[in-house]
Amino acid sequence: MRVDYEAFRREVMSVIAAIPRGKVVSYGQIAFLIGRPRNSRLVGRVLRTASDGPHMPCHRVVNSAGRLAPHWPGQRQLLEAEGVLFKPNGHVDMKQCGWRFMEIDSDDFFSHA
Repeated sequence: MRVDYEAFRREVMSVIAAIPRGKVVSYGQIAFLIGRPRNSRLVGRVLRTASDGPHMPCHRVVNSAGRLAPHWPGQRQLLEAEGVLFKPNGHVDMKQCGWRFMEIDSDDFFSHA
């Protein structure tokens, strides 16, 4: 099934806009939330080319192990400024700081979209 890239991008950015301060989410979780669980790599591609300005909290997206984007040295500082916790290995503590989007009210989530 072919992906409408522009619609996919809009959906990804809508989820990113809803990530609360101090929380992180993985590429795969974003793909799951928009109903495309097999497209986590495409989520990464959207983020690499994102140009939605400084108000989009793309820094809150990490991989499933909590690793940061490889070529973004400022990502850790942005997350630390929001209170995101890191393990000794440098990965985000996903248990403490992962966004538990399944626990939110859907009306609250979609009001950010």
